[in-house]
Amino acid sequence: MKVLVTGGLGFIGSHTVIALFDAGYTPIILDNLSNSSRRVLTQLTKITGNEFEFYEGCISDRALLSTIFSAHKIEGVFHFAALKAVGESTVQPLSYYHNNVSHTITMLEVMAKHNIAKLVFSSSATVYGDPQYLPLDEKHPISATNPYGWTKVMVERILQDYCTANSDALAIALRYFNPVGAHPSGQLGESPNGIPNNLMPYIAQTAIGIREQLNVFGDDYDTHDGTGVRDYIHVQDLVAGHVDAFKHHVKDVGFHPYNLGTGQGYSVLDMVAAFSQSAKCTIDYKICPRREGDVASNFADASKAKQYLNWQATHDLKAMTDDSWRWQTNYPKGLE
Repeated sequence: MKVLVTGGLGFIGSHTVIALFDAGYTPIILDNLSNSSRRVLTQLTKITGNEFEFYEGCISDRALLSTIFSAHKIEGVFHFAALKAVGESTVQPLSYYHNNVSHTITMLEVMAKHNIAKLVFSSSATVYGDPQYLPLDEKHPISATNPYGWTKVMVERILQDYCTANSDALAIALRYFNPVGAHPSGQLGESPNGIPNNLMPYIAQTAIGIREQLNVFGDDYDTHDGTGVRDYIHVQDLVAGHVDAFKHHVKDVGFHPYNLGTGQGYSVLDMVAAFSQSAKCTIDYKICPRREGDVASNFADASKAKQYLNWQATHDLKAMTDDSWRWQTNYPKGLE
């Protein structure tokens, strides 16, 4: 079965390509390289021994999507293509709404013209906004505290309405908590362009000397050490959840949301301590003011995924930091 992976050269998308291939699917990759590298294709071949078909472009390009859908019998779309930085979204909200929401609508319209009705959507725990209770389950009220989060809320709402209006449509929304780690081979990991927006690659770059120190945004939250607490999940567990969800629901219709997390929260300083052990060094950091849109704590109740998908996270914090450090030491400057 052929599936299209949008944003397939990004951190999560590329790891999902491997998981799909290992599960017997044929992934076709679409990526505009705005926050990824063509060199990821080489790494994918090193890891799998397979060369993947790649199209460079954006999901807003109707002609390109039609070309892909006409050339391949695509039976499902795994949708990762999006801008994803919370802080950036607060200063560039129109870019986020245009890229994440409008472009997704364009893709859905082209999919419909080609009778492609199955979509796995890269959503986020940001759709829960400022948590009213913890751990967060799928029944928690939907909201957001920043434009990035609102784009995920909006796309989920669009997918629900689309499935209601189209009886043959399937949309699976996987609400990630905080993906970290790297492929255990050390050949593939998070390789952001410019200054990292996510915690783990920033810690890793600080540990290896690329960054002078880590900025810790806020130490006055209502948490055990004052820094923000998040549910960090190994990327290998995360992508396994994509494959399990698609396999389980491939013959179904409707909208199906799932949390993908560990259920365990770690603070920023917990992550610094764990990574220091993996890297065997001290990681310098400084306390900075809170970032607009951040919440104090956020961690998952992933029991629904375990019940229906027979999925649960298996990698512990040590595996997350060890695998990240292995990738960072193999490729200190990422995939330039």
